[in-house]
Amino acid sequence: MSGDRVYLYDSTLRDGAQTQGVDFSVADKAAIARALDGIGIDYIEGGWPGANPTDTTFFANPPQLHRARLSAFGMTRRSGRSAANDPGLAALLGSRAGVICMVGKSWDYQVTDALGIDLDENIAMIGDSVRLAASRAEEVMFDAEHFFDGFKANPEYALRCVRAAYEAGARWVVLCDTNGGTLPHEVFDIVGQVAAVVPGDHLGIHCHNDTGNAVANSLMAVRAGARQVQGTLNGLGERCGNADLIAIAPTLALKMGHSLGMTSVDLTRLTHVSRLLDERLNRAPVRNAPYVGESAFAHKGGLHVAAVEKDPRCYEHVVPELIGNHRRIVISDQAGRSNILSRFRDIGLDIDANDPKVNRLLETVKAREFDGYAYDGAEASFEILARQAMEGLPEYFRCSSFRVIDERRWNAKGDLITLSEATVKMEVAGRQYMTVEEGNGPVNALDAALRKVLLPVYPQLANVRLVDYKVRILTPGDGTRAVTRVMIESAADGEHWSTVGVSTNIIDASFRALHDSIVFRLFRSGAAAGREVTGEVAA
Repeated sequence: MSGDRVYLYDSTLRDGAQTQGVDFSVADKAAIARALDGIGIDYIEGGWPGANPTDTTFFANPPQLHRARLSAFGMTRRSGRSAANDPGLAALLGSRAGVICMVGKSWDYQVTDALGIDLDENIAMIGDSVRLAASRAEEVMFDAEHFFDGFKANPEYALRCVRAAYEAGARWVVLCDTNGGTLPHEVFDIVGQVAAVVPGDHLGIHCHNDTGNAVANSLMAVRAGARQVQGTLNGLGERCGNADLIAIAPTLALKMGHSLGMTSVDLTRLTHVSRLLDERLNRAPVRNAPYVGESAFAHKGGLHVAAVEKDPRCYEHVVPELIGNHRRIVISDQAGRSNILSRFRDIGLDIDANDPKVNRLLETVKAREFDGYAYDGAEASFEILARQAMEGLPEYFRCSSFRVIDERRWNAKGDLITLSEATVKMEVAGRQYMTVEEGNGPVNALDAALRKVLLPVYPQLANVRLVDYKVRILTPGDGTRAVTRVMIESAADGEHWSTVGVSTNIIDASFRALHDSIVFRLFRSGAAAGREVTGEVAA
């Protein structure tokens, strides 16, 4: 990739959280941030510190980023307060983020009617806040809210707002199409005029998708000179969503010739990251999503298939493997091999592409995905499956059976009591074990029973903890008999991994995901097959 550098700013963790039906946990936010960091996104906005407990907790212990810069979002000082004595600004500057992004008004109507303040006071609020932030943070951005509507109504005042931020030390001045009503030709014209006041390499664009033009508007802003693009994964966001970085990034790199923080290898991870987000949200991926959708390069029989097989350029605007997708011939799907080989490289598995085991693994993956497994959001389960198929894994333990009993009752004081009890029968290092443990739920009880047997043998499991647990109904028409998919995220020693289990029995699905989590930890920690130990749990 070559050409002018464009910087990508992801606001999924804040703007995406405003999507109806989306409620990120702290674990979700950390996992998504790590995924964004892994593909070379330049800036990751973690949220608004102090605005809610989730964001405050996230910033208190942010994930370690290696390539991206963490940004905290907030607003300029309030009217009637100095920047140094504004509580909201203090929480923003007190975050552990190196980058500060603050929003302020740039539409005169919003200033006088919504804020009820003098136009000059708003200019002072912008300048004071940016100036203070620039003295405290590594980098400061100013999001000019309602900029395009403001420019149409009063271009002189809108330009005064962005000039005040730039002159006060803002590294980026971001022009926001807050209600999503601006059209591409308007964005191109207005950004071009702003670039005469604020240099293009200090200008950013932030678009909403209310007219379906967020991606187009973002690209037109880049054509007009802007060099930062803000957006979200899969276009998450309030109302109709934000600009979709999953579509914007490959367009900038592959079609417009711009260089990004993403390498060509990073681009091949876009499909995976897009689907990883959907899995964490328990949402089905959009089949016809540009670039990454399952149908984006699907061809159904007849003349189209013949044309594609002769010259893919007839119906494929890019090579699908460049963004981690692949061609699908709907009648007879022969694709997927390249994806498997790419995943092998990701996990450090050096396998000959012509090894017949690859085809057998591919068929296994297809069969499992037909049954409901999803490996885009469960990399650890995929690695276990792949290593078992290609080179084998030690059998650390074998659980021959388990039983879970749930009790729900009121005690003598009238308090509601819920309790789960798990009994497991296991074999470790040739010895038989049986134990019983209680927990505050069936998964907790089952985990406790497994650990009671395994910890004396495998001390590597001592600090493994479950940090997230999600259930998705795969066959809603079956009601309470539905097939369920359970995804578990585990962590230990700063490493996070996700596993998946599928079954008509939610406890069995949970056990399968839990089993993979334990095996993955043991393999990654270099544990050998179990040694014999003496203990009271032996049968």
